[in-house]
Formats: sequence, structure tokens, C-alpha cells
Amino acid sequence: MVAEGPQQMKIAIAADHAGFEYKQKLIRLLGSLGHDVQDFGTDSADAVDYPDYIRPAAEAVVKGAADRAIVLGGSGNGEAMVANRVRGVRCALVWSVESARLARQHNNANAISIGQRLVPWELVEPIVTTWLDTPFEGGRHVKRIEQIDGQS
Repeated sequence: MVAEGPQQMKIAIAADHAGFEYKQKLIRLLGSLGHDVQDFGTDSADAVDYPDYIRPAAEAVVKGAADRAIVLGGSGNGEAMVANRVRGVRCALVWSVESARLARQHNNANAISIGQRLVPWELVEPIVTTWLDTPFEGGRHVKRIEQIDGQS
């Protein structure tokens, strides 16, 4: 019997100029893991307005064109704010493996935001793979997710 690996997903990815380097590295990493990556830009390290790139990636999740989204910037704060303005997106700002794990387990985060200027690259791969591989715990957290999404 062959052991099954993690589920392959469609992942939307977007960054501003300050997250461009990590975006490019993550596209290669995610592709090597067998995921289908949809790149929403930006396409260089030239200064841009991040909402122009982050919002379409977040919208891809709620439209069903992507299973999850990863957004990147200098701190990740603005990118998380933009993504969370899209109804149905639960984007967590992550900075450690534990923050990524809890974002999935307790908050069913369907998007994460990472700050390239704040999180060393050596942590990014374990953060992303933990987030991709961790299931939502359900249980007592379901009610809270419904409250976040305005359903109760």
C-alpha cells in the first residue's frame, strides 16, 4: 500500500514589491510539492499598491478558483487586512509554525499572510507546509467560525 501525501491544492499567491522575492520562492516550492499555483503578481520588486494584487487572490478563494491563498508583503499586515475585507476569507498573519498550525486548527484559515521583512526564509517553508497540512479541528471552533463569517 502506498501512503498518501497531503492533498494537492490550487493555491492563489500574490505579493507587493516587498514580498516579491518570497513569492517567487514559494511558487517554486509549492510547485515542487505538486500544488497548482496561480500567480496574481506583482511581477517585480518595483513599488506597487498591494491591494491591486492581494484582492484578486483572495477573491479567487471565495469564487472557488483556488482552495487557499498566500499573500506576502513587507510586514504582511496590510495584505492580511485587504484579504480579510473579502467576505468568506479568513486570512491569518503568520510568523511561526505554531501560528500557522493554530490558524488552521482553530480558525480554519483559508489564507495566510507572511511578512518578508519580518520572517526569515528558513521559517517560511515549515510555516507554509504546516498550514497546508493541518486540518481544521472543528468542534467548539465551528461556532466561532460562523460568528467570524457573520452566520450567527
